[in-house]
Amino acid sequence: MNVMLFSNGKIAGNTQILEYGFEWIAPMIEKTQAKKLVFIPYAVIRGSYDERTEQVQQSFAQFDCEIVGIHTCDNPVKAIEEADGVVISGGNTWVLNRTLHDNGLIAAIRKAVLKQDKLFIGWSAGTNVATPTIRTTNDMPIVSAAILPALNLVPFQINPHYIDGSISGHMGETRDERIEEFLVMNPTEVVVGIPEGTMLQVEGDQLTYHSANSKPLKLFRHQSEAVTFAPQEDVQFLMDEGI
Repeated sequence: MNVMLFSNGKIAGNTQILEYGFEWIAPMIEKTQAKKLVFIPYAVIRGSYDERTEQVQQSFAQFDCEIVGIHTCDNPVKAIEEADGVVISGGNTWVLNRTLHDNGLIAAIRKAVLKQDKLFIGWSAGTNVATPTIRTTNDMPIVSAAILPALNLVPFQINPHYIDGSISGHMGETRDERIEEFLVMNPTEVVVGIPEGTMLQVEGDQLTYHSANSKPLKLFRHQSEAVTFAPQEDVQFLMDEGI
């Protein structure tokens, strides 16, 4: 596999989407020679698909990549088959996942990534759908008939935009408490919280963690104290557990 799962699209000081990850994306583009990328903007709610596609094109122009918005394609499945890779935007995970299912793209993307080693890049909602299910998204289920199973490219749940802390005066649950609630109901699963400016990468069968700001990921298990891992630490076991 060649998979890059970013927590978010931008960090402070960035003017382009995934700017903080350009140094990680460059060698992956060179390795895979992925020059034609189909872009999936289905998660975008407060904006237009065309605008987001243009923003992504601006980011990937430096890699000599052509970005094709899947919403402009008559046959979305064929677009995946003909592309060198897939890029999925952040936005609302519930809308994104349902639209992927409605358009018959789950099997097409899984075949492209798992069988043909095509490049997959996602951030935020685009990262959520790479997991077995979207149950650990931060997004509201703003559509009816919501679908939970997702692409299952990695065998563990991810919580993008992870925040380790509480807000003064806020009486609701913290992010840690919400994740703990998930694990009470799903005790055999694990959740990986990735903060802003970070990325999980699968190259071949090797999983690594990268951070533009030295923030660690946080691993949650049922009835266990959460554990943090710095970018240089080994997280390969997450791929080997077969959750």
